Amino acid sequence: MDRLTAMRVLIRVVELGSFTKAADDLQLPRATVTHAVQQLEQRLGTRLLHRTTRHVGATPDGEAYYQRCVRLLADLEEAESAFGGEAAQPRGKLRVDLQGTLARHFVLPVIGDFFERHPLVELEIGMGDRLVDLVREGVDCVLRAGELADSSMVARRVALLQQVTCASGEYLRRHGVPETLDDLRRHQAVNFLSTRTGKVMPFEFLEGGTERRVQLKGPVSVSDAEAYVACSAAHLGLIQLPRYHVAARLDEGSLREVLPDMRPAPLPVSVLYANQRQLAPRVRVFVDWLAEVMGKAR
Repeated sequence: MDRLTAMRVLIRVVELGSFTKAADDLQLPRATVTHAVQQLEQRLGTRLLHRTTRHVGATPDGEAYYQRCVRLLADLEEAESAFGGEAAQPRGKLRVDLQGTLARHFVLPVIGDFFERHPLVELEIGMGDRLVDLVREGVDCVLRAGELADSSMVARRVALLQQVTCASGEYLRRHGVPETLDDLRRHQAVNFLSTRTGKVMPFEFLEGGTERRVQLKGPVSVSDAEAYVACSAAHLGLIQLPRYHVAARLDEGSLREVLPDMRPAPLPVSVLYANQRQLAPRVRVFVDWLAEVMGKAR
């Protein structure tokens, strides 16, 4: 096995914490993966990995060598991409994790466009909303909505989505249309449970430039966007969410927006990825494409 391939093998073993997982990921025999690492260790004259029955981790020398391998291979891909021709096109497997509703509404309907532009890239798409350890899980980038916690990852904001508060016409007939935040005291909500904290998320309103948070009681709490909309359409209470979720229902009139002058701040959408220095061409073109797609979202 040549040295560059052996470096790629080491990178996957370190990132996945397992020879077996790395072998499966690279579609190589486990013995080949083990032998590649052993060859690197013999060449360098140092131990690169700690091996236990449950986990494989980098030694201090292994971590330093891993970081240099990542930079070296990224530089190599960058250098090759500077020249024309098929050999210079971004290629290889790209692992991404997309927030589910964003993927279904904006990304997946036009994913064919990405492959038309970059036919040599192979996408592996996961969908969720949990925190992802990019390195340990071998994920190249993630698409997430909401304010981001402090992170060592690079975050590129790609969209700001309008948010609305709404309810069914029948619910508003029964309970009245709120005109002020004080009116909300006689209303109920379909509450949304945060997938990160498990707690009910408050409603947010901008009143005179000041953010106001309101916690409403309600008969049901959900943790799924489709269930959230369905419960409101079943006349169970107010909901607050990005407009794209309910645009069709608002247009047809089955749901009605309330307090439009106090809409919450737009919801930011960001792509997160590892340090820019390590950004491979296939990651860069996908991030740029996501920014282009989400830049059209409202």
